[in-house]
Amino acid sequence: MSPFEHQLLPEGVQRVKAALQAASHPHAPVMLDGAARTAQEAADGLGVQLGQIAKSVIFKRKEDGAAVLVVTSGDRRVDEKKVSALVGKVGRADADFVKAQTGFSIGGVSPVAHLNPPVTLLDQDLWRFDVVWAAAGHPHGVFQLQPEDLKRLTSAPVVDVVQVLSEVHA
Repeated sequence: MSPFEHQLLPEGVQRVKAALQAASHPHAPVMLDGAARTAQEAADGLGVQLGQIAKSVIFKRKEDGAAVLVVTSGDRRVDEKKVSALVGKVGRADADFVKAQTGFSIGGVSPVAHLNPPVTLLDQDLWRFDVVWAAAGHPHGVFQLQPEDLKRLTSAPVVDVVQVLSEVHA
């Protein structure tokens, strides 16, 4: 990619790209034709399983206002109580808080290159897959990685932070 092409990338994607290059990550961000604001949109755009989308969910820790990033599989829901048990009581973060803390808009929050490094937790269910895709700082931007890359790039613990899936009988 030429310097000119790099300049065409949205600012958040440029930050993610630089962070990935600095960490010698082999996969640069790619821009999808359609938006990938939701895990389902990203999975559809990439032609992968919903669980292969490493979605980033931001919470606000109540005691100090710190951003808490939970990266989980797109087919899972974060259990706020499990997160609170690990890092202290958390609550939902609004769009302004997410943008101010991470530098990314909701729908494009990357697990790396945040303006203010968050407290980060990685959901163990991501390890079901050899390859996952994460947001790259923009609703159309994604990058490929393996769960172990996520651990290396974030230095975050791998924990159980999702709701128990109830069995559905047909």
